[in-house]
Amino acid sequence: MTDSSNQRYKRRQILQMAGLAAGAAALPAACKAANTPNLDAASKTPTGVQPATSSPAIATAQTGSSRVVLIRTEDRVAGVKQALDLLQPDSVASQSVFIKPNYNTADPAPAATDTAMLEALIKELQSAKAGKMTIGDRSGMADTRQAMTTKGVFKLAEQYGLEAIVLDELAAADWQKFPAEGTHWSRGFAFARPILAADAIINTCCLKTHRFGGHFTLSLKNTVGMVAKYVPGDSYNYMGELHSSPHQRLMIAEINKAYQPALVLLDGVDALVNGGPEAGKQVKAGVMIAGTDRVAVDVVAIGILRSLGTTPAVAEGSVWQLEQIRRAVELGLGARSDEQIEIVTADAGARALADQIRPLIA
Repeated sequence: MTDSSNQRYKRRQILQMAGLAAGAAALPAACKAANTPNLDAASKTPTGVQPATSSPAIATAQTGSSRVVLIRTEDRVAGVKQALDLLQPDSVASQSVFIKPNYNTADPAPAATDTAMLEALIKELQSAKAGKMTIGDRSGMADTRQAMTTKGVFKLAEQYGLEAIVLDELAAADWQKFPAEGTHWSRGFAFARPILAADAIINTCCLKTHRFGGHFTLSLKNTVGMVAKYVPGDSYNYMGELHSSPHQRLMIAEINKAYQPALVLLDGVDALVNGGPEAGKQVKAGVMIAGTDRVAVDVVAIGILRSLGTTPAVAEGSVWQLEQIRRAVELGLGARSDEQIEIVTADAGARALADQIRPLIA
């Protein structure tokens, strides 16, 4: 574990130095150029489009270290600042940013992204001189526009000069098709082009379980809202296939191959330890997690769910054999073992929690 006292640079200096989106921009650009990742059906590993070697997830596999910030807090606004202080992400200056919240419904956190936390993140990005910012989502259980309205997204967009888009309302040309080859999707899937076009993609997710087959819904699962349920002119229900498939958890990991996040910010101030995604047993977890590696962030989050007491599907066996995680590792999306995860803390409370969850993610 690393304390904040060991950090040599202040976050604001780092934010102004280099490109946060260097890795994030490279993969979407490659996807657009080639139209699809080419996965070998037998090995189910990438054979064509590869994430840039500068991307955080690939750097993890090469260097053996992926930093995950763990903050002990019950204050989401303060937690955003503290997490960025420790993570020290590179610059978003002049970069276009797409923020993907979690608006499966408009319920309070942990069912959906907390509005005050989202506003705090927007302020931090604007202070870092980010370029055009867009917020968008596709709800699963609610009407997306209504959910975003209830959560105050359009008001935030107007207040801070952002664009807010409802992904369900995109035209057919705004969805990029990825074929089924090398995946468990029978007809492939369609991914929102405005997300792929952004220089930096930020995934804000919650800490909760998922009773409809996902088992847990963290950063990998939050990507489902970037994928179409229907593409205009096509009656096929992609989400119907996902939620009825015995391979649902593998399919969740596979859609993540389409992009590389610049930042994952997970709100674990409150958690759903069973049920989910919109209701269930809620407990005070008192944490926030940040990183650039989806696998590492989700593994740490699963460790926290296990420490709180959660469902057998989440609690039993090796974290690395849970299907979302196992498939993500096969696809090269991030850390391959707990030894590649460096948990960064700032105080004794966070260090104690990190020590507690270490055996749970080994």
